[in-house]
Formats: sequence, C-alpha cells, structure tokens
Amino acid sequence: MTSDAPQTMHATSAASPLLALKGVSKAFGANQALTSVDFEVDAGEVVALVGDNGAGKTTLIKAIAGVQLCDEGTIYFRGQQVRINSPQDATSLGIATVYQDLALCDNLDVVANLYLGREVFAKGITRAAYLIDEQTMEQSALKLLDSLAVTTIRDVRENVGSLSGGQRQAVAIARSLLGDPSVVLLDEPTAALGVSQTEQVLALIHKLRQRGLAVVVISHNLENVFAVADRIIVLRLGRRCATFDVRGVTRKDVVSAITGAEFGIGASLKREDA
Repeated sequence: MTSDAPQTMHATSAASPLLALKGVSKAFGANQALTSVDFEVDAGEVVALVGDNGAGKTTLIKAIAGVQLCDEGTIYFRGQQVRINSPQDATSLGIATVYQDLALCDNLDVVANLYLGREVFAKGITRAAYLIDEQTMEQSALKLLDSLAVTTIRDVRENVGSLSGGQRQAVAIARSLLGDPSVVLLDEPTAALGVSQTEQVLALIHKLRQRGLAVVVISHNLENVFAVADRIIVLRLGRRCATFDVRGVTRKDVVSAITGAEFGIGASLKREDA
C-alpha cells in the first residue's frame, strides 16, 4: 500500500458496504497491533468499535484515516478497492476523523475554528490579499450548526476556549462535515463529558446517521455505545473477535467478548474466526 494517491483497483459486489477493510494487519516492531482484521460500515449506520486498551482500535481508525499505513490488507470504498496512504487520501474519498483531542484552537472563535484552513475569501480577492469574507462564513456556520440541531452554541463569535466539553465536541464534529464526507470516525467522543454534555453529543451522532452518513465510534462507555450504535465490533489483542447487533444483545455479552470470558453468549453474537 505505497501509492501516492487513492486508486480504484476493481469493483466488488453491488451489495458491498460503503467502507470495508479486509485482512488488515499492522505491527510495531515485535508488537502485532492488528492481525487479519476485517471491518465494515454502511451508509446510515453507526458502528461502535470497542475493546480494552491495546486491543487495536486506534490503530485501525488511523489506518482508515491514512495516518498509519497497514502492513497488509485491502480497503474498499463504495465497492471499489482503494489505497489510503495519507490523511489527504482519506479526505478526498470522503472520510473525516474527529480525534479525542479535537485539535481546536482555544484562542479563535467558533467560526474561525470551523473554517480554519478553508477560509472563504471575498469574491475577486486572491488568498494573498487575506480579505476573508467573515459574513459568509458566519452565516454558513450558523446554518451548519442549525442543521445539526446544535442549540447550545448561541454565539458563534465566542472563543472556543470558553465553551463546554460538549460544545467543543459539537464544533469539532461540525468542522468535519464541511468537506461533505460520507464516513465520520469519532474517537472517544464522550470522554470526560458530563451527563448533559454526553446527551448532546449522542444526539449529534443520531443526527449524523439521519443524514445518511456512515459513523464509526470508538468508545469505552458501553452505555453510550448501546444508546447510538446499530452494531458493535469487538477487538481483542489485535483481532476482531465478535460482532453484535445491539437489538438482541446485553452488556454482559459485550463485556464477555472484550475480556475473553465465557458468559454464555447468545445467538445474537456472531463469532469471528480467530
């Protein structure tokens, strides 16, 4: 997987998921982070990726985001085999990532954070002139937040550093949508948030699903996972060990898969080949 740009290789079946990974492996020296992992998510679906620390969740997300190249494996997007060798490759395909640190600038307001690196310039003015169309960006920011039902941010000219954790997460997710992606990856979106802030973020994830986006959520909080996910994929020691449909499974089943304990997992669990 060393091409300089995402390349279409060949088509798969018409019923293919929006995004699929087949046989992905990644090692860091003697540490095998991922071993022959398959993964898939479809449009309008929320898939939760769960597992203990070191299970390989972040490594898998970084492979999809183009941050870390895999040693082996194949990636399919919209049924076509592609190569993702950089974050730019992922972005060009329509894959957006919101990392746990959010990468926001506390000293800039909401509008500036949303459009950082994507500034709108006054018509007929070159980028070199630095004449940014603040009014257009502000109106677009208000429209975007309104479309996501983000009602807690009343002033888009407020510095992000003064916002709550839930509001900051909303800004980061909204920013990821400016490129009109079809897949959004969320790394621990509710970590360190209070109850009301967590509810705001979970509502936002539901909104992404309603917009027809494929959403992948890494989370250690099973209560939140069950609140938003359609499917749960469990990684253990770098392998995909189980897949659940949340409509017919219990938290006990998921914990069993995460830890490797035997708690009598029911028929709703699809065991994966080791």
